[in-house]
Formats: sequence, structure tokens, C-alpha cells
Amino acid sequence: MQLVTALTLANRYFPNIEAGALQQLLPEEFISQCLQEAGVATVRRRRLPLESLVMVVLGMALYRGKDVWSIADKMQIALPGRRDLVAPSAVVQGRQRLGSEAMRQVFHQTQQLWHQDAEHPRWCGLQLLGVDGVVWRAPDTVENTEAFTKPITTAGESAWPMVRMVCQMELTSHLLTGAALDKYSTNEMILAEQLIETTTDNSLTLFDRGFYSLGLLHAWQSKGQNRHWLIPLKKGAQYEVVEKLDKQDLRVRIATSPQAQKKWPGLPTHVEARLLHKKVKGKECFILTSMLDTTQFMGDEIVDLYSQRWEIELGYREMKQQLLANEFTLRSKKSEMVKQELWGVLLCYNLIRYQMVRMAKTLPGIYPNELSFTLCANAIVSLFERGFTLISAHHIPTELEDLTRKAEFFVLPFRREERSYPRQVKRKPSKYPHKK
Repeated sequence: MQLVTALTLANRYFPNIEAGALQQLLPEEFISQCLQEAGVATVRRRRLPLESLVMVVLGMALYRGKDVWSIADKMQIALPGRRDLVAPSAVVQGRQRLGSEAMRQVFHQTQQLWHQDAEHPRWCGLQLLGVDGVVWRAPDTVENTEAFTKPITTAGESAWPMVRMVCQMELTSHLLTGAALDKYSTNEMILAEQLIETTTDNSLTLFDRGFYSLGLLHAWQSKGQNRHWLIPLKKGAQYEVVEKLDKQDLRVRIATSPQAQKKWPGLPTHVEARLLHKKVKGKECFILTSMLDTTQFMGDEIVDLYSQRWEIELGYREMKQQLLANEFTLRSKKSEMVKQELWGVLLCYNLIRYQMVRMAKTLPGIYPNELSFTLCANAIVSLFERGFTLISAHHIPTELEDLTRKAEFFVLPFRREERSYPRQVKRKPSKYPHKK
């Protein structure tokens, strides 16, 4: 599809592909390999092959205001046949043949390629990663409700089934490096466990306070070399001071519970960590980390570094507000198609973000997260709106190279920390007097 030249990186693994051909965007061999790993590859050649249906799912994220059949028609993904158009039912049946595992495989394989190629900036030799959870709203159907469940609050049951997801993001580029999803009732800790394998060595992962689990943190650190973590101290947590490294810098020992030791094999009876204390904007902050080396990791920098965790929240906002156009309810009415749609959203987000990484390389001193996602996404989509389809895909690399040269116009203003936006409710105009 007319997505992003990021997929040209896959050409390195398929040197026989001609430059400028359609495969330069999304090599058929690359997609076929992912389909085989997902167990959905077929020998029969249809008018809507599975490789083309992958692009339809991506188009669902790019063209939020269009129905699936219009997306397939606009992208001209069908192979030549007796009829110019394919039936809407053929697109629906094709998505069902594709399933969700194939899209998960494409997301997983592409994020590995782009993550390695991006050359992310590092802090003290460590790559900055963030982990946090997010929920997505699915259409209210019987199958979605049974598969994902609805939240239950004191006010009663929610009107919409929800999908819970936990993502891992490289914070300087906003490139997603891993994701796991399940029904709403699933604990975020369980989903976070699935991201341990996607974590790279020589990295620092910033967790939200809701992921405080000594078993999870110890497993995260033990699966590789120099895999550090950073998390706010749990309120009321008990610890023993082992050594006073500085006035507000302690080396502590925290006891683990028998239940945690049973759940996490190899978890010791005590975990040693570093506890840092600092007052930020008049508020006491207690940060716990595995970075025990005081000569390599300065205490003041560690506490200030935790504010970077907010980058993953900005990424979620970009996906929901920009890609989904603030229409928070997904399209698909079947649980398997909901998962497929979500993997397509994540893949499409990474495609745009990787293009922004390429653009940032032309601007010394500018990180990819300092470019406007909204402007870049609109610029990329507008290129395709001017008539680029699969048939004319050879024009896309030239157009995107021109977009890269204009990268300086997409740089965001400097973030001012002193800005404040207190919540307030604006009254609706009415001819009746307001009650106080």
C-alpha cells in the first residue's frame, strides 16, 4: 500500500527485489514469511491475496472515515480479473482468512528491523524504554462482550466491551517495540510479563507505579545484560537501609513475599535496589531503580529522567486522537477482527513514526519525538490522497524523500514545563438562568 518507505528497509533482506517496484514498499516475500509463521499462508492464488489484505488492515488505520470496501477499492489491491471491483463480502471474508496472528507477526518482524536501524540516542549507554497500559473500546456485540468483558464500576456495568493492552516504547523515537493484549479483566502485570522477551540488553525501562512487582522487576533485570528498571516506590513499602550513598540516595533491601517466590521461580528472599528521594515542584518523589553504580548513574539525573515516561502516554494520545480521529470505538464486531484491527493500528503508527525517525536524522540535535506527529501523519496521508495507489507506488519514495527534506518545518515548539492547564467545565449557552 501507499504506506511509508520504512518498509524499504526489508529490501536489505531480499536483495533480488527491484528498486522502485511495489515490493520496495512491502516485499511480498517478507509478508509471506510472516504469514507462514502465523500458519495462514495458502497455495491458492485469489483476487485478494493475503499479502494485499494486510495492507487493507493498515488502510483501516490511515483512512478512519472510510469503510473497509472503499479502502480496498481506493488502494486497488485486487489482482486483475473479469470485474474491476471486488464484492464487499470478499473483503470481509479475506480479513477472516487473514486473522489476527498474521498482523501480529508483521508488527513484530517490522519493529525489530526498524528498531535496529533507527540508532536511538542513549542515556549513560542505556536505551530508554517505557512500559504502560492502555484500553481500547470495542463495538457492543455479544461476541466482543464474551471475549473481552465489560468494566464494572460502582455505577454499574460499562456499555462497551474493552480490550486491555500493554505496550513497550522506545521513548526518544516513540517507536513501539512490543505489545500484548487480552480481555479487560486481565491484569496488566500478566501482559507485561510477555514483553520481557522483547526487551533489549543495555536498556533502562521506565514503569508506571501500577507495575510495582518485585517478581516482575527481578525477572526483567535477570533475562539479559544491563537490563535496568526505574519505578516510583510503592506507598507504604517496607525496606531496610543497607548503605547511605548520599543525603537523599540510599541502597536498600526489600523482602519478597512467599507468594511472589512461588509465582516467580528464582526470585530471592530479598531484592537490593537504589532508593532516591527528591522534591519536584513541591512534591516528594521516591524513585526505586536497579542502577546501583553511583559512579556511572548520577542520582539527580535518575529522578529527573523519570519524567520521560510520559512519552508513552503521548504516543497513546497520538494513536487515539490522530489515527482513530477521536472515534474511540473500533470498527470490528468480532473479537478476532478486533485484535487484527488493533495490530494494524500499532503497525500503522510505527510506519509513520519510522518515517519521522528518518526525517529527524536530517536535523542535528533534534529527536524524533520533537517532530509533530499530527503534521507528519497528515503530510504522509495527503501524498496518497493525491492519487498514489499500489499501481503508482514507484512515485512514493521520491515524494517521501522530498518530505524528508522539509523536516525542519515539522519541529515542535520547545516544551515549557511551567505551563498549567487546570481542569474546568465550560457552561453551555442557555436562555435559562444558571443555578449556583
